[in-house]
Amino acid sequence: MTIQERADTLFQEQLGSWPLLGDNWEKLGEAQIKQFDFDGFSIRVQCNPKRIISSAAKVDRASIEKRPCFLCTEHRPPEEKNLWFGEQYEILCNPFPIFSEHFTIASADHVPQEIEPEFGQFLELSRALPDMALFYNAPNCGASAPDHMHFQAGNRGFMPIEKELRTLKKNYGKVLYEDPGLVVSAVADGLRRFYVMESASKERLEQVASVAFFMIRKLQNGAEPMINMLSYYDEGWTVLLFPRDKHRPWQYFEEGEENILLSPASVDMGGALITPLEKDFLKITREDILDIFSQITFSAEHFATMNKYLIHKLVSND
Repeated sequence: MTIQERADTLFQEQLGSWPLLGDNWEKLGEAQIKQFDFDGFSIRVQCNPKRIISSAAKVDRASIEKRPCFLCTEHRPPEEKNLWFGEQYEILCNPFPIFSEHFTIASADHVPQEIEPEFGQFLELSRALPDMALFYNAPNCGASAPDHMHFQAGNRGFMPIEKELRTLKKNYGKVLYEDPGLVVSAVADGLRRFYVMESASKERLEQVASVAFFMIRKLQNGAEPMINMLSYYDEGWTVLLFPRDKHRPWQYFEEGEENILLSPASVDMGGALITPLEKDFLKITREDILDIFSQITFSAEHFATMNKYLIHKLVSND
């Protein structure tokens, strides 16, 4: 059996053997969904109360140090089973699913969420799970366990950006670099500013990612890159890199009517906003979405600087 087939089998088995997962998965069918149409793309909003644990997670250092790490083997519930990917990563079923099939892929070691040394594994996992969209949330960018290196994966077709990417590149994109083995594009659709890296070569994608991570760190004053990232594999990789300027919008911290408990991460950047509170699902508007994304996405200034840098580095290495 392939890794994909074994992961599918694990999920089906865990639905029956792990009540927490089974009950929350059942409730997915009752989730409220509404959609906002923009020019050439859409944003879908899902009301998913079980995601409150992730959306409201305290990720400051003091809070992290006080709680046991739920991704470490010794702190997992006995019902939770795993599937090994090599010797370093364990594929686990996410007990608070967004997707009809949702996995957390955790490092065997309790090490911080740092993408650059693990980007190759990100690509390998994406290739091994071709029915999945693989994603990565950086510390202070949607990761509810920033102290433990992990990825996530959900079934393809859930996020609107998957079907809309070709149109987004055509209408809002600019090719920064292209040769027969690699295409790097920048997309600014009025809501998000992000990069699309397409190649069948793992080595070339690693080179581009290294360049991108370096510049993002520089623009963000040397810290671990604030990014969200998606990857799909179809005879080659499509990697979507969303640099961020902010973790959470001001609405997240407000009290009263102006509060919207939305902590955007990769799935949200992919066009599926997850709201754990029904009040937010009911009241959120197109204008709210525009305002929230204007705060969290890469600024126009940083985007322009990054574009010039990528063109220079990619052409000079040609």
